[in-house]
Amino acid sequence: QLQLVESGGGLVQPGGSLRLSCAASGFTLDYYAIGWFRQAPGKEREGVSCLSRWGDITTYADSVKGRFTISRDNAKNTVYLQMNSLKAEDTAVYYCAADRMGRKCHPADFGSWGQGTQVTVSS
Repeated sequence: QLQLVESGGGLVQPGGSLRLSCAASGFTLDYYAIGWFRQAPGKEREGVSCLSRWGDITTYADSVKGRFTISRDNAKNTVYLQMNSLKAEDTAVYYCAADRMGRKCHPADFGSWGQGTQVTVSS
């Protein structure tokens, strides 16, 4: 059974950092496109960062470029999202997702989802 479990969320002050982890089980991540998405209250879920199936294309939302970094550790079957210089507008539930194709960094292109982890940026 394919499963994704996120961790690492929490409360952080503006300007701070967090590293989100997404542990996969039941499948091998390095054969899948992977992505991080977020959903703030009252807003649609949006793509934050995605890594293509072959690892050759990395996508970032304009709002996080230069601050967030996506990475994958195949040995641990885990995906990470390093988030630096966090802002209040980064507050949201963050989800990781996987798909055999995942051509676009859009929720509709990803079929398997974790349960999400809350990130709150506030002083």
